[in-house]
Amino acid sequence: MIKSNDYTNPLIIQRADPFIYKHTDGYYYFTASVPAYNLIEIRRAKTLSGLAHAAPRTVWRKHEQGPMSQLIWAPEIHYIGGKWFIYFAAAETTEFDNNGMFQHRMFCIECDNQDPMASEEDWFEHGQVKTPLNSFSLDATCFEFNDKLYYVWAQKDPQIRGNSNLYIAQMENPWTLKTEPVMLSKPEYEWETRGFWVNEGPAVLHHGDHFFLTYSASATDENYCMGMLSISDQKDLLVADNWDKSKKPVFQSDLKQHQYGPGHNCFTVAEDNQTDILVYHCRDYTDIKGDPLYDPNRHTKVQPFTWNSDGTPNFGKPVPYNYQ
Repeated sequence: MIKSNDYTNPLIIQRADPFIYKHTDGYYYFTASVPAYNLIEIRRAKTLSGLAHAAPRTVWRKHEQGPMSQLIWAPEIHYIGGKWFIYFAAAETTEFDNNGMFQHRMFCIECDNQDPMASEEDWFEHGQVKTPLNSFSLDATCFEFNDKLYYVWAQKDPQIRGNSNLYIAQMENPWTLKTEPVMLSKPEYEWETRGFWVNEGPAVLHHGDHFFLTYSASATDENYCMGMLSISDQKDLLVADNWDKSKKPVFQSDLKQHQYGPGHNCFTVAEDNQTDILVYHCRDYTDIKGDPLYDPNRHTKVQPFTWNSDGTPNFGKPVPYNYQ
């Protein structure tokens, strides 16, 4: 049985918004925001621990100007229909818009090589993944179910208080929405509105006959935490009322262990192909100078999690650092 102390934590230093995908070739593929927010890199290894020492390969760099020239955030790598895709958010400027928000939009790039790390030239741009709202949007993820591709993301609605809500839509292809967006969640509870009113960083997990959608809430300091939505896979995923929302965070800071602001998670499976693994970023201090966004010490961590008797995930608490 795989235990938390089987992995060194943090696994990868100064990599926020981590995403790990285990492919059919037996490799784990890892990407995340880099501290300079200026490029997208991938690393891979046969084991999760091996990712810590794997050499990163840059596959895309920000433009000199235009919509993809600033603040490259939260890339995710997916394998859809036999091809590689990366979703990420980017902005044209570091300035705020009229709502006091960054000006990010969501973008998609595709690789026409079965080896996504072969060359930068193998990746080409599909441009912006457009939604009906032309507003701050980020943290896109996707999943397939019953031969349908779904897209989940965070976006600002100027008519709703806060920074971002969570939306879902079916996709025509990996870079085009097919259906109108459906809002699944907005910041409403006290733990979702500390510092900023935020629902972002969605991650989707299918277990048994249910989907679980975790997300991150509040400011990116020690208040950052994870909430969760759930739905039976027999119900229509595009009907908001079919989703149940947890009234309490499902993963949050552990002050005794000095683990602060765990969030922006994803899920993968351990080397035994049985143990479920929670991937997230976290800090070990609260004395942040300036904007927490520009503090580079959000580190990638991994830990196994279990399942409750009612079929819901039990993430436990953020494991302490255990440099080996």
